[in-house]
Amino acid sequence: MRANLLFAAFSMVSTILFAQKTDYFTTSNGNTLRIAHIGHGTLMCNFRGKVIHIDPWSRLANYDSLPKADYIFLTHHHGDHLDSVALSKVFTSNTQLYWTKICAEQSKLKLEGRLVANGDTIGTPDFRFIAVPAYNIVNKRPNGNPFHPKGEGNGYIFEFDNLRVYVAGDTENIPEMENFGKIDIAFLPANLPYTMSPEMLKAAVMMLKPKILYPYHTGNTDLKALNDILVDMDVEVRFRDLK
Repeated sequence: MRANLLFAAFSMVSTILFAQKTDYFTTSNGNTLRIAHIGHGTLMCNFRGKVIHIDPWSRLANYDSLPKADYIFLTHHHGDHLDSVALSKVFTSNTQLYWTKICAEQSKLKLEGRLVANGDTIGTPDFRFIAVPAYNIVNKRPNGNPFHPKGEGNGYIFEFDNLRVYVAGDTENIPEMENFGKIDIAFLPANLPYTMSPEMLKAAVMMLKPKILYPYHTGNTDLKALNDILVDMDVEVRFRDLK
């Protein structure tokens, strides 16, 4: 009994914690989109009563206390994005999983998921999404290979009614961003040497022109310097605990 009470208390604290880290948006159809900022490159959304986990990572949260997934999206196969522990906690027989070919090959879990590649546009019963490129041009490993080669990973543009939300994954300011169309909310990574410097992120913002920007996956980036370089941009910058 005491153990059950302790677990219930922990779950309540966890729920309160994530409520404090959640932003709310209303679509043109009157639906509410909730985005919980779990940390790093990990998000949890709720739309039309459906739970959407993006790159769930067990190092950031106790997934025993979080809702099961109606949808899961993985951007790529690196360990802070493809985490079998977190997946095992939120995946159910009714979960729709979208991931890359390499994710499916490297996953420790044999899950039923749909392979998604750059350029795919897919409609679900609750929203539509587009898989877009996510890769490095400048930042490379000592052997000369990019940290994120072109074609291996996805970013995702979600269309929640009229709201278009871009979750970039691990990428630089790639030229394809120029043609992504209207972006209302953008999650862009800013951590060297793996993704973008503040200058690169500013260049991405200039192409995307989002209304709201969340720098995420920020690592050891100086957030003040990042804010200073964006101060003259026509974008609302929202900093959350997404190191």
